[in-house]
Amino acid sequence: MPASPYSQSHTMGLPILRQCALTSSRRTLKVPSPVFLDFLAPSAIGHKQCRNASTATGGEPKPRYVLSKEQREFMDSALRVNQAGELAATLIYTAQTPQIVRSYPHLRPLMKHMYDQEAGHLKTFNGLIQKHQIRPTAMYPAWEVAATFLGWSTAALGREAAMACTEAVETEIGSHYNDQVREILSWEADAARRGEELDDELKEMLATFRRIRDEELEHLDHAVANDSKEAKPYDPLVDVIRFGCRAAIKISEKI
Repeated sequence: MPASPYSQSHTMGLPILRQCALTSSRRTLKVPSPVFLDFLAPSAIGHKQCRNASTATGGEPKPRYVLSKEQREFMDSALRVNQAGELAATLIYTAQTPQIVRSYPHLRPLMKHMYDQEAGHLKTFNGLIQKHQIRPTAMYPAWEVAATFLGWSTAALGREAAMACTEAVETEIGSHYNDQVREILSWEADAARRGEELDDELKEMLATFRRIRDEELEHLDHAVANDSKEAKPYDPLVDVIRFGCRAAIKISEKI
């Protein structure tokens, strides 16, 4: 895999994924200690602690909203998919950048800006995957090859095609993050109806998802501003990439 044109944050993230995968394959079941009690790994002790840990603005204790098994599985899947998506994004920009900036030097700051944001997203999800001991997608090697080829091939077609790739990818990724945000907001509404509140860490994760979603949609705007819709052929190219993104998301949710 080619090295990042800007920094080593990308390559530092990849060994972490491999380490996560190896660790998850060797791990034996352990009962989480109170220090590691969070919304993804609740226990009988954790439930009792969480329900009495929160305090409302008026000083009255407010019980925590405890996620169901299905909700915890949703978060597990969301973090796995998000990590895989951010990995793919860094690889796409790594493959695109040398060709694009060679022909269009004025785009170097923009390409660096978008890459740096994606590398930051990947670092965030690497940390969450490790913290919550979530198995990364087993499709990592396939996504690595596919993302690198997608970045290289669209850049070879020219600036407009490279930007069309960004438009297509960020359209799907932005929509996917939005679905995750809406799901967690529905839990927040359910908690409010029950006189409870979300775990502080889940609130922070909701804010993180919103921030990253907005940054991904910013990339989409940059792509359109740089003539993504002038790519030839625009519709087939964008449709194929969007379909591939949707397929990758569905597969990574399960595998």
